[in-house]
Amino acid sequence: AAYREYSRASEQSAARALGDALLAALDNEDTDARSSALSQIQTQSSEAAAIVAILQAGVLAEQDRGAEIVTLLQPIVDDQDLSQDYRDLANFKQLLHAEDSLDAGQRRAGFQALAEPGKPLRVLAEEQLALLDWQAGDQDAAIERLTALLDDADLTQNLQQRTRQLLIALGQDLTSGN
Repeated sequence: AAYREYSRASEQSAARALGDALLAALDNEDTDARSSALSQIQTQSSEAAAIVAILQAGVLAEQDRGAEIVTLLQPIVDDQDLSQDYRDLANFKQLLHAEDSLDAGQRRAGFQALAEPGKPLRVLAEEQLALLDWQAGDQDAAIERLTALLDDADLTQNLQQRTRQLLIALGQDLTSGN
């Protein structure tokens, strides 16, 4: 019992230290300082390292450094010992920023895997698939996918607003329905 208490206290202390370090790093206004601070955080678990890397990817996205995001997150995507949710989030972020390193077909295949029923990023992946349809010139497929997305029970309010905006941009009149 004493060891269990000690172990739990150690885990809580490590989690608190990680949280404090993350908050301090993210509090930097300057993206270079934020990136540097995040890269200096020491982690004690692969889950914590994944969280730090995903946050670093967000900073790199602010700096328009997509190729570095793909490289940074690949070890997370490949780590079979990590939770699938972490791996899917890292993969999603990679796909968002991989225009230069992956062609549209590869990105589509990645988003389709994330859009499978039951996946936590499914509706966001569906939105990205609609955007890929639109970029490929298949406006009808984009409209069909976005219209189906509007009826999805998992659609958040923000994503619903973006979906409506995309449909309007595609020339759809939403005043008579959804």
